[in-house]
Amino acid sequence: MDRLTVRRAEGFAYLALFAACIPLANWLIENVGTFCAPDGPCVLAVWPGISAPSGVLAIGAALVLRDLVQRRLGVNWAFAAIAVGALLSGLLAAPALVLASVAAFVLSETADLAVFTPLQRRGLVLAVAASGVVGILIDSMLFLWLAFGSMEFLWGQVIGKAWALVAALPFVHILRLRDRRLGVVPA
Repeated sequence: MDRLTVRRAEGFAYLALFAACIPLANWLIENVGTFCAPDGPCVLAVWPGISAPSGVLAIGAALVLRDLVQRRLGVNWAFAAIAVGALLSGLLAAPALVLASVAAFVLSETADLAVFTPLQRRGLVLAVAASGVVGILIDSMLFLWLAFGSMEFLWGQVIGKAWALVAALPFVHILRLRDRRLGVVPA
């Protein structure tokens, strides 16, 4: 396969994984955790003494995957991914949380894109890490403020999403090394 075909195939795989993060986050919130409230989210410990809804892990992964979509397919596909993600978020979120879910998703992913775009040529791992931190903070703060009018659970949200980001960074580093070896250029 030529380099362009590899780049595009990987880009569409990242796009599919990105889109899968939204239903996965909703499923996790309803089914996985150390405690599941009868009409509320399932939570898990993200740090000693700090819990968060289990879906934060998938949302943290979505921020990284959107970066990889952009890296492989370009900024237009990244914006399309954000639009698809917002639609899925609106369709799958609990009715009381639709506005908070969609707004937080769109603004955090757009901020992630704005930080990632200028940094990606300077270093892929740096770009993914920096844009991920920005996206995590915006997503967590905006969602909590719009959904609950409170920042009480901010650290659980931030730490839970950060675990997914940290777990992805070695993969991103290996991807960058492989790209350099194969001469695969970003979109």
